[in-house]
Amino acid sequence: MSILITPQTKILVQGITGSFGARHTQLSLAYGTQVVAGVTPGKGGQRFENQVPIFDTVAEAARQTGATVSAIFVPPPFAGDAILEAVDAGLELAVCITEGIPVNDMVKVKQAMQGKKTRLIGPNCPGVVTPGTGKDSHGGCRIGIAPGYIHKKGNIGVVSRSGTLTYEAVWQLTCRGVGQSTCIGIGGDPVNGTSHLDVIKMFNDDPETKGIIMIGEIGGSAEEEAAEWIKQNCRKPVAGFIAGATAPPGRRMGHAGAIVSGGKGTAAAKIQAFKEAGIGVAPTPSEMADTLLRMM
Repeated sequence: MSILITPQTKILVQGITGSFGARHTQLSLAYGTQVVAGVTPGKGGQRFENQVPIFDTVAEAARQTGATVSAIFVPPPFAGDAILEAVDAGLELAVCITEGIPVNDMVKVKQAMQGKKTRLIGPNCPGVVTPGTGKDSHGGCRIGIAPGYIHKKGNIGVVSRSGTLTYEAVWQLTCRGVGQSTCIGIGGDPVNGTSHLDVIKMFNDDPETKGIIMIGEIGGSAEEEAAEWIKQNCRKPVAGFIAGATAPPGRRMGHAGAIVSGGKGTAAAKIQAFKEAGIGVAPTPSEMADTLLRMM
């Protein structure tokens, strides 16, 4: 089983005709993902790769194709509106890959999404992959920019703020013959749609996810909040890694959300919270998979 998406999920791509969106739509189609529509205003009626119909609006694309999930590859100035268009169309899930969306735009998006059914992953994230059962796990569902071939169908859930470390954890598992149920990069922006805790709860409820790798980084308190919930409620082994232990105090590192202020959000505090919650802490990125497998 998986969370959020399955190989049967129908996907539309906002920004399908841009170079970045086009490239990753091609890769998703090659992976076996059910990309059923593209959306680019003014290009309705055209077809992508002679197979995917393009529409002017998300609402029209969803209505005509049955798509329930959007992958968003829209440039930063317009990405906030693109998310809201997916929300207004009543989609179940919007996965926003776009990096560099103004924080003020995302604050407005979060406010407008209150009470709506759409879940947002991202922005500034690598996306979501549920591996399939074919060669190199083809026949799965790939939304975003993660390399499909590194995945293997199995029962380990992966959630991470870092795209690169998501791939690292997945590849470590696959190299050890251990597959994944679903892999989710939630993104590193300070205002995002889905937290570690949201994903951990879904993995905990998924009967076929048997273990979890949770990757965090300095800045914010999301990892500590997830750790507290895991300590009280999680029934499955969780291994974790916190990036940024060597970052200078007060310095923003990499992701916009990775800033430590007021003595909160440090790597040491997060690692301590993990240990107190019974989460196995990997001392280096290269030991994430082995740390979980030892616990299992």
